[in-house]
Amino acid sequence: MNAHVSYQVEPVVRKDLDFHLNEAPRFWFNNDPFLTRMFDALSLTFPDGERYFIECVRMFRDKIEDPELQKRVVDFIKQEAQHGIAHDKMNQLMKEQGMPVDQFTATLKRIFRFELTKRSPQYNIAMTAAAEHLTALMAETFYSNKKTLENAHPYVRALFAWHAIEEMEHRDVAFDVMKQVGEVPESTRRFVLVLTTVLMFGFTLYRTNIMLKCDGFSSRERLLMSLKGLPWFFGKNGTLTAMKSQYLDWFKKDFHPSQHPVIRQYPVWIETLEKTNDPIAAGEAFWQAGL
Repeated sequence: MNAHVSYQVEPVVRKDLDFHLNEAPRFWFNNDPFLTRMFDALSLTFPDGERYFIECVRMFRDKIEDPELQKRVVDFIKQEAQHGIAHDKMNQLMKEQGMPVDQFTATLKRIFRFELTKRSPQYNIAMTAAAEHLTALMAETFYSNKKTLENAHPYVRALFAWHAIEEMEHRDVAFDVMKQVGEVPESTRRFVLVLTTVLMFGFTLYRTNIMLKCDGFSSRERLLMSLKGLPWFFGKNGTLTAMKSQYLDWFKKDFHPSQHPVIRQYPVWIETLEKTNDPIAAGEAFWQAGL
């Protein structure tokens, strides 16, 4: 890896984007309950997760002397706040479907409060940087190939496209805070990515199972769904398995997030939103531009 190659883009704060999520069907991913609820379970994490990331970065704001990084931190906070608002709306729809959203979010709040009050600032900023690495890679993985999300409802696909765009825009902010003022040991930086990965997907699978139970599926049905659906994510040719190489780059001593190219069709989303002021049209153009 060439540590001197940089693919950095500036974060842009976009507000009040409407994805008409209430018009999407209950099982919006190809009428597949398992795949739908896996993405729903991931979405459940975002509002409180984004607020946790904001708190972690704020711990170090007074130590940042670089004015450019200060500005990027401000934009990072504003972008993450908007992500939380958008996914709160998606979570409200799940609540209306009978999902135990309040139970899930109460648990998340307890976990994040524990991390913020019982763990060191160094640990927390490393966790944030690691989570940002994961979400930026998932953005690349889900949208670089058009076939991956071809069966997702276009409104929900557009929501995740917008989130993906902004994750790529600010993917290096928490990392730079960690590196410049975080004083985080290399051993901690490497360890937290493994921990974050296990926690993220462990909780996602747990919530998926609970939601499918609330949808009325039996234990046997849920098991069969899992056996059929998990390879889509984690199989030999799974969607998330495809990001293995970039994921492992994190463990290299000279790693920086901006060493990874921004997704090829990034300008398509930007230009379409500027022309139409419609995030759904931008999301559709972005997805259509995949290989």
